[in-house]
Amino acid sequence: MQKRLILLFCLVFPLFSQATPKAEYWAMWDAHNPDSQATFTHHTWQVLLDKYLQPQGQHTLFNYAAVTDADKKALDHYIRMLTARDPRTLTKNEQYAYWVNLYNAVTVKLIIAEYPVSSITKLGGLFSFGPWDDEVVTVAGEPLTLNDIELHRILRPLWQDPRTHYAVNCASLGCPNLQPKAFQANALEAQLEQAAYRFINSDKGVSQQGDQWQLSSIYEWFEADFGGDKQGVIAHINQYRDIPLPQEATLEYDYNWDLNQLAD
Repeated sequence: MQKRLILLFCLVFPLFSQATPKAEYWAMWDAHNPDSQATFTHHTWQVLLDKYLQPQGQHTLFNYAAVTDADKKALDHYIRMLTARDPRTLTKNEQYAYWVNLYNAVTVKLIIAEYPVSSITKLGGLFSFGPWDDEVVTVAGEPLTLNDIELHRILRPLWQDPRTHYAVNCASLGCPNLQPKAFQANALEAQLEQAAYRFINSDKGVSQQGDQWQLSSIYEWFEADFGGDKQGVIAHINQYRDIPLPQEATLEYDYNWDLNQLAD
């Protein structure tokens, strides 16, 4: 019995480890049409954000419990509208807004489907740490996971912009907030800058704990995206932080996986 338990632990533990996901170039998605005039308003997604997303302290919290059947259908329709379009026919900025909004909308849909749930990490299979490796949408005939969209194969490798980590939301309190405005191609720079500034100047992004500084674990998991080492992380943070992080700071990392739900 003891040997079976040890074997089970050895099989399960790697699934819960937080190794940095490797960004892998996927040539299929490395195409765009700079002359495209097509635009998305993302109006349906904005209506849902306006209705169910509420600021509370340093967080924006989603009222999953209050989502009506009609709004669940509206969310489904919005996701189907996006996935019916081949993003490679769009401009680069339209593509970026497309992928970020799709990621965030699908994440909300997954939570709603299983709600009430205490954490997104509870979703997925028996030995899964969340739903990120589940195929959740099909775009241009290709089944995609959330990790495909953000971490591994599209947003990170194709744009190589560390601010992507402030744009996508994993439905957790430790995550950069789900932004109150749907991302739009004609406002991306301002939206990304604002998201970075707000997270880095919040306690869940950077906070001082006595003689040490506690950073969000995203700076540890994705250090390669933030300069590749401690000094690169600090330099990135200090681009946005009102009170600069000392170069000699002792760093610790933490992350809160509790659901970003609006309490009753």
